[in-house]
Amino acid sequence: MNKPNQFTGYIRHGALAIAFSIFALTKLNAQTIIPIETAHNALVLEANAKKEVNTIFFGRKLTDKQEYTQVSSQYKQTEDYTGQLNSAYTPSGSRNLVEPAISVTHADGNNSLDMKYVDHTVAKVDDNVSLLKIRLKDPVYNFEVTLFYKSFYKQDVIEQWTEIKHNEKGTVILNKYASANLHLKSPHFWLNQYHGDWAKEMQPEQSEITHGIKTLDSKLGTRANLFQPSVFMISMDKPAEENAGNVLYGALEWSGNFRIDLELDYQNNLRIIAGMNNYASPYNLKPGEVFATPAFLYTFSDQGKGDASRKLQNWARNYKILDGKGTRLTLLNNWEATYFDFNEQKLAELLKDTKKLGVDFFLLDDGWFGNKYPRNSDNAALGDWQENKKKLPNGIASLVKEADNIGTRFGIWIEPEMVSPKSELYEKHPDWVVKQPNRPEYYFRNQLELDLSNPKVQDFVFGVVDRLFTKNPKLAYIKWDCNAVIYNAYSAHQKNQSHFYIDYVKGLYNVLQRIRAKYPTVPMMLCSGGGGRVDYAALQYFTEFWPSDNTDPLERIFIQWEYSYFYPAISTSNHVTDWGKQPIKFRTDVAMMGKLGFDIVVSKLPEKELQFCQEAIKNYNELKAIIWQGEQYRLADPRNGSVASMLYVNEQKTEGVIFNYLVNYRYGEGSKYPVKLNGLDAAKKYQIREINLFPDTKSPIDGNKTYTGDFLMNIGFNPVLTTDRTSVVLKFEEVK
Repeated sequence: MNKPNQFTGYIRHGALAIAFSIFALTKLNAQTIIPIETAHNALVLEANAKKEVNTIFFGRKLTDKQEYTQVSSQYKQTEDYTGQLNSAYTPSGSRNLVEPAISVTHADGNNSLDMKYVDHTVAKVDDNVSLLKIRLKDPVYNFEVTLFYKSFYKQDVIEQWTEIKHNEKGTVILNKYASANLHLKSPHFWLNQYHGDWAKEMQPEQSEITHGIKTLDSKLGTRANLFQPSVFMISMDKPAEENAGNVLYGALEWSGNFRIDLELDYQNNLRIIAGMNNYASPYNLKPGEVFATPAFLYTFSDQGKGDASRKLQNWARNYKILDGKGTRLTLLNNWEATYFDFNEQKLAELLKDTKKLGVDFFLLDDGWFGNKYPRNSDNAALGDWQENKKKLPNGIASLVKEADNIGTRFGIWIEPEMVSPKSELYEKHPDWVVKQPNRPEYYFRNQLELDLSNPKVQDFVFGVVDRLFTKNPKLAYIKWDCNAVIYNAYSAHQKNQSHFYIDYVKGLYNVLQRIRAKYPTVPMMLCSGGGGRVDYAALQYFTEFWPSDNTDPLERIFIQWEYSYFYPAISTSNHVTDWGKQPIKFRTDVAMMGKLGFDIVVSKLPEKELQFCQEAIKNYNELKAIIWQGEQYRLADPRNGSVASMLYVNEQKTEGVIFNYLVNYRYGEGSKYPVKLNGLDAAKKYQIREINLFPDTKSPIDGNKTYTGDFLMNIGFNPVLTTDRTSVVLKFEEVK
């Protein structure tokens, strides 16, 4: 269970593990060199004679750390007129001419700021993790910033955030307050960013970064990643490939409005300034109060995108995702079987299908609540979290008991942050609702947000979950949804409306902390109309996330592919549904590349399709540890050809699984060339056999042949994909 972080007031860092070091400071020519070195990389800072902290190196670490001081002299670029282009945390209002990391208005109305080095400390959290703190102070004003760098040695990951405080004679206004300020050098920079909408998440775009500022941001308040997620890649010199090139991955650990500025300055260097979005959010900071920013995380690889993603996935499993090294439950969901139209009898029959299918539990989705305003569509009852007496006369408890009687478990859907205008809660507590007092209401999915900056609302939302578990201790799972964005942002509780966007998210984290303190191990899915709230701050409280409401398996290959760069398979919920035109085998194979679930009417499955699903679940249960905890290799990119291929291999490189799909169905298409494997031991010998075969189907692959890892990685293996054979799952094992 993660513990509240002492710096931020909300959970940021999980259970910590294994081997890291930051080298002690070395004084050279009035310089204080502060190198942060991980297994392969280094971020090197310098506090110079003027007490300015600058970045002098970022990239693959040097063998001799003394040589970091010589790096800057090798660059013969345009003069830095400001002396602050490579500042570790660039202030505004003094001599800076570029985008600042921090901008303030002092208590006396002055807008200038200058940050000088005071001291730094290094604390070893354990053998793998260290925390560096650098204290900066303005020489004129009693204003201080502490920079935090939390480094994970084996994973080559750094989390960076800041704490801002002052002791001026009055309130200081924080106009901008970034978490991190990076400075990179390269002849060229390429950006991989993402955009999307509902059912179109994680659409990639790549472009060369040109002079000026490219901003990735969100102003949606909730469901902040709907149009643009806060994850990105920066390739240096040329676009990185899967297994080659210099690439930095960045992501902000914040579930609200974010802002990432990418500025190619007049020296042709790239400045990355990332943090909470200061849009409509100047923050009034009282004397002695500490303002903590969320963490910005990054990793770098000179071995391409695949290596960077495996580092990030390893870090996430070990340090960030709730129970990232644990297990997960497979499920059967009722949503596409019933939508809002169900009753106790229908659900009792569906419950039996979990045993018939072979999954771990049953999930009851939207529509189970509301009496004065029954939840029979999406236009009523959010906020009225009592069981609907007509649909469920014996309540949730009878369903939990029924699940227990037949040897399965029961989970439930909630959307506790939201309220329907047509609800008893709205009528009783209009002051709890996010809306402008003098403007017409404007709805997203016929609903509004509750004001989570209000402690009373936080108590109410916590109570929704707490009452469910108090009444139903054997409840096994929560699906937490968040379907609306914030229109007409206004809090009846807030004295200062410019604090609302930030305090809403802090209120959400406060609720989730309370839930996890009381219910630390209950699995919870993070859903937000799909992937609208997927970030590593939220995933500290959730065991998995819902990537997209689009479950068409052909679409999901592309969506899940892009998510895999930043998030491990164990965190990705994938369901088999009736979306798409592909056969049940194709749909199931795609859903197995993460945390498997079903959202189908089991009773309507033809006999052979049911038989296939049952056998596939057995195969999945044998392989899931490798899929969830193994190393992931993207072998054939669906955007670059007719074939998609993804491999998972265990740590010992003795067994694994390869998922292969035909994504282009034009005449004569197929796997014309062998797919080169990766991540194997070249000296080992392997056998490859096909699994997840549809009943009465024979595989053209000879499972008795053996191949060396060298052959499979340099020549490859053909999965024999054709327009009649569009999905092939291969299991490989070492032959002694």
